[in-house]
Amino acid sequence: MSEGLSAVPDHPPAAPMHHPPVGVVIATRNRSARLAVTLRHLLALPERPEILVVDNASTDDTRALLARAFPQVRVVSLPCNRGALARTHGVRALRTPYVAFSDDDSWWAPGALGRAARLFDDHPRLGLLSARTLVGPSADPDPLNDVLADSPLGPAADLPGTQVLGFLACASVVRRSAYLDAGGFHQLLFFGAEETLLAYDLAARGWGVTHHPDVVAHHDPDPTPRTDRPAVVRRNELLTAWLRRPLPYALARTRDLAAEARHDPHARRALRETLPRLPAALRDRRPLPPPVERAARLLEGAS
Repeated sequence: MSEGLSAVPDHPPAAPMHHPPVGVVIATRNRSARLAVTLRHLLALPERPEILVVDNASTDDTRALLARAFPQVRVVSLPCNRGALARTHGVRALRTPYVAFSDDDSWWAPGALGRAARLFDDHPRLGLLSARTLVGPSADPDPLNDVLADSPLGPAADLPGTQVLGFLACASVVRRSAYLDAGGFHQLLFFGAEETLLAYDLAARGWGVTHHPDVVAHHDPDPTPRTDRPAVVRRNELLTAWLRRPLPYALARTRDLAAEARHDPHARRALRETLPRLPAALRDRRPLPPPVERAARLLEGAS
């Protein structure tokens, strides 16, 4: 991951009165109203985590809101929108051993971060913990919960929960040292389906990635989906294949997307956006170790 990115701290916090083991990093851009709701939830947590907002060059009133209404929250302002890479700025800025990610529309249930910290303390190989996610005002279970809980990778003796190679970024907690060891979220993907590549990279470095239903996050997404998301997700899935999967697999996925592009505008856009990024993907290509590749194949066979 590139480290030559400029970040300007806005208003440094007062000296903390305590040192909780889990900090929270929020990446945001131009969603100040939703961010305010998230911060109110997080500031009410009994764990009282240190909170750091990384602003992806917002052009709305995000920075003014933070300075006026949330002076106790640390802020890092990026000079341009760096997508998911903003989370890495936050992880580097925090010094807590564990870091929970929230988006500007998600937060953690009371007690969840304390439970996560204990699981990390008790399992030194644990690199990332995926939470059970409850969605919207009615707190409906996210369908992804069952997918992760039923992972065919099963448990490991030295890890809590069920082993997975996927997660929801806004409902995950990482061991800071593991996240930095794996390189964090990849700059080539920007945003959208960026989680799988990080899970691959953690597992390739020997870190455990698991889902544990006792750790709970809340997610209240905008009911109006982004129109470009289907294309972005498919682009990033293909780039992930070129970055980490065997060449025959990546070629097959490319042929499949090209065939779909004949009649599907999302596939057409995904292919168009993948091609100029392929040289960078090939330069950073690191095929998965055989055990991780077998795990990836097993998960795909179960889907």
